[in-house]
Amino acid sequence: MNLSQNDWTSQLKDDNNAIILDVRTQEEWSEGIIPGAILNDIYKGQGFIYRLEELDKTKNYYVYCKAGGRSAQACSVMNQMGFENTYNLEGGFMNWQGDVAFTEEN
Repeated sequence: MNLSQNDWTSQLKDDNNAIILDVRTQEEWSEGIIPGAILNDIYKGQGFIYRLEELDKTKNYYVYCKAGGRSAQACSVMNQMGFENTYNLEGGFMNWQGDVAFTEEN
């Protein structure tokens, strides 16, 4: 499901079962992240799938990338794999108005 920046943020804030998933590259990750996000680079192909298989499908996943395209694709893949609740951040990180964290870890 695609959510606007405001809807994504407000829904996430009230969600006790939320996981934030960043599907950008490591280089993009190092430029700043939405606090609490975990990295799973969609460009890793099968590696991306393997990491998805390790995740708890009962959680609610708030997914973002730079502009919203890769994260929409990631949500589609996740839905096909049995993830019921995936939320794509429309406009992605480049339009993000919330807090930003900087980390070298993923």
